[in-house]
Amino acid sequence: MTDARPQAADEATFIAAVRSGDAARFALMTERHRRELQVHCYRMLANYEDAQDMTQETFLRAWNKRESFNGHAALRTWLYRIATNACLDFLEKRNDRTPVPSGLSDSGSEVLYLQPYPGRMLPEDPQESVVARETIELAFIVAVQHLPPRQRAVFILRDVLGWPASKAADVLELTVASVTSALQRARVTMREQLPGRRLDWRTSVTHELSNDERGVVKSYIDAHERNDLDGLMSLLRDDLRFAMLPESGTLTTTAEDAVDGWVSGGLFQRGHDDWRGVTTTVNRMPAAALYLRTPDDAEHRLFAIAVLHIVDGKIAELTGFDATDKPWLDLPPTL
Repeated sequence: MTDARPQAADEATFIAAVRSGDAARFALMTERHRRELQVHCYRMLANYEDAQDMTQETFLRAWNKRESFNGHAALRTWLYRIATNACLDFLEKRNDRTPVPSGLSDSGSEVLYLQPYPGRMLPEDPQESVVARETIELAFIVAVQHLPPRQRAVFILRDVLGWPASKAADVLELTVASVTSALQRARVTMREQLPGRRLDWRTSVTHELSNDERGVVKSYIDAHERNDLDGLMSLLRDDLRFAMLPESGTLTTTAEDAVDGWVSGGLFQRGHDDWRGVTTTVNRMPAAALYLRTPDDAEHRLFAIAVLHIVDGKIAELTGFDATDKPWLDLPPTL
């Protein structure tokens, strides 16, 4: 059971900072929640840069509304309220945040604004980290985007953060009955979007990559470095799901057709055949950062990042992202 005394002291200290107008102490106490708030905004928005912006907006709104904090709710709850409503306001203004039809009967809709989430910015708290993998994996983030914004907020607060209905209702200014109804509808959509996957996201699971996953990433990189198309093909499931964002179109394809498509698009051809790679993680998923050296360059430059969902030693889903001009990925620009 959580000891409430440190929390009460925390709130008292924060109220004192608010009353004194001590901006430095206010910033110090709110800043320690940055990582978890940014993950919350990312789950709402599926875009790392937007999540950064909305987290900063949260702190700005918190300072402007500081007099409204009276200690009746925990500081963390108060900040989540502000962050959630900042994201809802953002979604209300943007008309490009609704998944668009892909034109493929078996692939749902596209989330073209999806960005990967760098591991260094994930929460350091062990309890938050232990549940983070399945609730920040790309498939989960994409599935959440199919929920209407307010329903999305209810689902994240209730089923991801584990808040009681009354607390979620208070944050969203809804009735408990409305929250319960929205959650039921959200769970139906999530089951449709994530068939065959574990749906109890509040149960702790390990976030470490398995040896199997690490081995597949290494083999994936080795195949690129050797231009070994047969070896690359052998790593892919025959019902591979592939997307290269921000281009539209998620494909369900055979391993052979996938590799043939990459080759016909120019990969592994002259000028796109000198690869290096490093194993990394984004969204707590195994990933390969791929570096390409063109004939007129002395260095291998960061080209793309391939995020892999691995099942039984095979790549079942491959989501590629253009990695250029994204310093927040925390990857070296050259090798």
